Amino acid sequence: MLLPLLPLVPPSAGAGVLAAQAAPRAPLSAPVADLRFEVSLGALEAFSQQLGVRATFRVEGREPVLLSLPAWTPGAYEIADFARHVSQFTATQGGRALRWDKLDPDTWRIQPDARGTVELRYTVRADSLDTAASWTRDDFGFFNGTNVFLMVEGRIDTPARVVVRTESTWRVTTSMAPADSQHAYRATDFHDLVDHPFFVGVFDLDSAEVAGRWMRLATYPAGSVEGARRTALWDALRRSVPPIVEVFGELPWERYTVLQVAEPGFPGMGALEHALSELAIVGTEYLDAAFVPSIHAHELVHAWNVKRLRPADLFPYRYDAAQPTTWLWMSEGVTDYYADLAQVRGGVTDEATFLATVLGKIDGVEQRPATALEDASLQAWLSMTDGTADLYYDKGSLAGLALDIVIRDASDNARSLDDVMRELWEVSWKRGRGFTYDEFWNAATRAAAGRALRDFERRYIDGRESYPWDQWLPLAGWRIVTDSISEPRLGALLRADPRGVRVTAIDSAAAGARAGLRVDDVITAIGGRPTLDPEFGERWRGFWGKRPGAPMALEVWRDGTTLTLTATVEITTLIDRHIAPDPAATERARRIRAGILRGAAAQR
Repeated sequence: MLLPLLPLVPPSAGAGVLAAQAAPRAPLSAPVADLRFEVSLGALEAFSQQLGVRATFRVEGREPVLLSLPAWTPGAYEIADFARHVSQFTATQGGRALRWDKLDPDTWRIQPDARGTVELRYTVRADSLDTAASWTRDDFGFFNGTNVFLMVEGRIDTPARVVVRTESTWRVTTSMAPADSQHAYRATDFHDLVDHPFFVGVFDLDSAEVAGRWMRLATYPAGSVEGARRTALWDALRRSVPPIVEVFGELPWERYTVLQVAEPGFPGMGALEHALSELAIVGTEYLDAAFVPSIHAHELVHAWNVKRLRPADLFPYRYDAAQPTTWLWMSEGVTDYYADLAQVRGGVTDEATFLATVLGKIDGVEQRPATALEDASLQAWLSMTDGTADLYYDKGSLAGLALDIVIRDASDNARSLDDVMRELWEVSWKRGRGFTYDEFWNAATRAAAGRALRDFERRYIDGRESYPWDQWLPLAGWRIVTDSISEPRLGALLRADPRGVRVTAIDSAAAGARAGLRVDDVITAIGGRPTLDPEFGERWRGFWGKRPGAPMALEVWRDGTTLTLTATVEITTLIDRHIAPDPAATERARRIRAGILRGAAAQR
């Protein structure tokens, strides 16, 4: 039972919903009916990296029709001005050219001649390998609705139909609701129309039941994710969803689609959330990296937090201008915290990995300029150059952990941040609106058994004070441990490679370079032990760390040939810092630790 929303926490001047600013009245288009889009993406369009678009609609008279392309894609907090990728725009009615002009940089004003059907044709560039954009290869392409589909100004509720024209042997997949013919889909309004990226071409597609509902996995290129790799990805997806359902109390989709592109040389991985899908791009070299299922888990959590539950500042989305909010630390950072929880609670990772991830975020935040989370959230649209551009992710995730610990400690582990998320889900999203400052902090205060959280918000969300982990972590049965360790060093910067580890940079005065190691060499084994061995790192330190000056054989793959190089072991003393369970933790702290790692199961 939900308690009444009492003003337990007074709002601060620097928090909550941004003050509304006077804005010019939005232009209003003449109404249109039977809005239809045909997108052509076949071999010719894929080769030329140009999507062909045909749009038709009916008008009742000669009043101007105003059609706009969005300036940004929700979830990608940057102005992209998609209208700049449009060319060869024409408007006709009954075979006659219509007069049209630009009302503003991203709005076309069409002047119909009479009642009847208007036809528009235009092309859209599809050459940007970005999750918010459109991109093609000779046998494939993906596109986002914000890049392609025009909005009827002032009439966002206009429904639409989409048809994709492609090769007879190519596939089409999207999470948009299917219509009554092949490759035809229907959207209830503009929000729905632009929230479903499309895959078109030659790619792998299969489905599985996850938490009692269907999930599809589409991967390009065909064969990039198959066999054991596909099995592992499916296993991570299956395990990640149930813990999120447990937090929010329900699964918000009947069918969900994971769309993934693998591309050589892509730097790491990026992904973008949608209500019923996600679009991810990952460097081919990183397909087996541990962060791949972690990022997918992040996007899955977004299906609840952001695509549905989100602050009033972002509800509803507007598409013509930036939509800043002080709450990205909650929308993105707390989402990231729950992605970590989904993985550890679902058994994808273990406690040690969870704690290593937390410490990595702590170290990263401590190395950046002291910045308030609310300020970092507001600055998202500016692409800051001082190192704080995406601070709301990691610092927001840490704020989620801190709040969870504080709430569990105050309630003797009877309540948690999970209860806050579930209450906000019920009182805002389920009622068709965004949550407010008071609703968030009142829910947190109730969960914390009435403990005032105003000081926490003032110091650590609106303020720039360092997080006191030496106080917070012991409340959850953890502590930061610092040790000195001896570690063998090659003097090379390495990254994962399908054959082993690839050398991406090398110190010319260190042991690896003196042995003849070069940039782009792939080390397949050291001392006879394969570098692909999951336990290689621990064995490397344990064995060679005790043998300074000993010869060490390096098996190297270079230009299609396997070489054996001999290096001399050099030892470096490192300071190792890690978070570990506290053997002196109280029983209360042990319960909190179990509650965080296991969720509601540890509280029953």
